[in-house]
Amino acid sequence: MPRPPLDGLIDDLYYLEGASPYARLMLPPAPSALLIVNLGAPFLIRSGTGTGLETAKYADGCVVTMPTQAWEFGYPLRTRSVGVHFKPWGLAPFLPMPAAELCDRPVTVAQVWGPPAVAELRDRLTAADGPQAMLTLLEKELRRRLREAAGLRLVRHTSSIIAATRGTVAIGDLNVTAGVSSTHLAQRFKELIGITPKRLARTLRFASTVFAINPAEQIDWADLAGRAGYFDQAHFGHEFRAFTGLTPTQYLEVRRRFLREHPGHVLDSWPLPAD
Repeated sequence: MPRPPLDGLIDDLYYLEGASPYARLMLPPAPSALLIVNLGAPFLIRSGTGTGLETAKYADGCVVTMPTQAWEFGYPLRTRSVGVHFKPWGLAPFLPMPAAELCDRPVTVAQVWGPPAVAELRDRLTAADGPQAMLTLLEKELRRRLREAAGLRLVRHTSSIIAATRGTVAIGDLNVTAGVSSTHLAQRFKELIGITPKRLARTLRFASTVFAINPAEQIDWADLAGRAGYFDQAHFGHEFRAFTGLTPTQYLEVRRRFLREHPGHVLDSWPLPAD
């Protein structure tokens, strides 16, 4: 965990090296943003809106604001990278553009920080003495680039309320609590997170519900949907398809495949095989 003030923006920094359990992994939308500095062979990301899915190659890494739909990550035979999992609002102080411009449009790190700066950062990371030194270096780089973001306090406070209720809070109540109009709040959320408060609440509720699933057990979908605050099982199923493209039953089958083929793997709780 990074030290203040980064701890209020970041969930974790990580180092990843080795072979992926699958050549392609599908990642459902999660309530977080991501930055990857790639130090190995290029990887592929397949994403898009509606029916327009695009696959792009990323050599220096990528920046992903909070997605609204599933995206697919294609690994090389062996991967090596360092990365940052940001809180929903945490990437904003490091972006030169509104987060909404990147919604469901992953970009390279060079598009955000510039090619010369990223090339120099990758050189320093590659020359670092081991993973811990690399993470320390990346944390220092983030501290150096940290800047003020207008409205961050408002968005962070409101997002924390949404998270505390696992996405079940009435969105109208947030405007009253924040003391601003719904239009102003939505605008700030789009600028700093890339999505509206309502969309963040949907994502948080879905993610918290899915993380509560134990694929090794029998699932009572109606009970799970009710405890998560969905209107009924049909509403839950609709949300599942909207977020993953899968039915709950299909999702469970894919999760069980991962657990069966790679028991105890560090990635077994969220990414899904797309092979």
